[in-house]
Amino acid sequence: MKRQEWKFAGRPLIVETGRMARQAHGSCLVQYGETVLLCTAVAQETPTHLPFFPLTVEYRERTYAAGKIPGGFFKREGRPGEQEILSARLIDRPIRPLFPDGFQNETQIMVHVLSADQENRADVLAILGTSLALCMSKIPFSAPLAGVRIGRIQGQWVLNPTFQQLEFSDVEIVVAGTEQAILMVEGGAIEVPEAEIAEGLVIAHEGIKELVRLQNEFLEGIPQPKTDWQGVQVPEQLESRIAELSATRIGEAMSIADKTARNEALAVVRAEVLLTLADDFPEQEAIIKQVMSEAEKKAMRRQILDKGVRADGRTPDQIRPITCEGGLLPWTQGSALFWRGQT
Repeated sequence: MKRQEWKFAGRPLIVETGRMARQAHGSCLVQYGETVLLCTAVAQETPTHLPFFPLTVEYRERTYAAGKIPGGFFKREGRPGEQEILSARLIDRPIRPLFPDGFQNETQIMVHVLSADQENRADVLAILGTSLALCMSKIPFSAPLAGVRIGRIQGQWVLNPTFQQLEFSDVEIVVAGTEQAILMVEGGAIEVPEAEIAEGLVIAHEGIKELVRLQNEFLEGIPQPKTDWQGVQVPEQLESRIAELSATRIGEAMSIADKTARNEALAVVRAEVLLTLADDFPEQEAIIKQVMSEAEKKAMRRQILDKGVRADGRTPDQIRPITCEGGLLPWTQGSALFWRGQT
């Protein structure tokens, strides 16, 4: 068991591991003020068959954390609420790009708020706890990260403002990142100039750097054995053959402005490439589709950067035409139809 305590933004920050959830691949208890949460990370031993990284993040705030029990007819906790889902997304977005490309072992992050002091928000603490749980686990993860909430009261920037302070703040932004860079910015402000927001982001990043330093200090002496894993190996000859068969045709298909026609043209290219390579590369259909998908993304990116034209023919600074039609249905209250480009 290991436990350390620091001061961060004027309040005690306590991190502990080895007492709870010891069978998880990585787990830690984080306390800020009197808000306490348990963060765990677990990964499957073998990769899945899925063509993407299956990462699940769940964040739960139980009523017992605030010293209450559910009342009324239903005495049990229900499904995740809107705030819990949004908090899970705040965790997911900055951690997802820090897993290595090709890692496809199903990974689950669970965050349980055990105590809520009605003063300190738990969502940014969950980013810190998730980072620690992943770093001390065998799951491959590139670097510690952290998250902070930044507010501004009477012109003064405040790190991790309390619920009460936020009522007087004209800015509320959650910033997450590593020691080197900011990975996510989420929030809003009341008519604040861009230059002042940039100033707040710099202050938030300084707070993130301090939290990363504290994590590195805590992780000293804790074994961090990473699992041996191997991504999908694409034969070099297969990549060159796919490029030879499809590079020009993908570029031509990407230049079609109509979305339906463009998708149909790309589907024809995929089907013909699969048919052509079926004999030379048997049982490689999934890999061929994956390489084709990457080639399509690269072709779209090249078209935007080199020609300044997006997939539907628009320039980078051109927005899609927007159409709104109200009172669409005779009896339904508040019916409307919204069009944006071809969507």
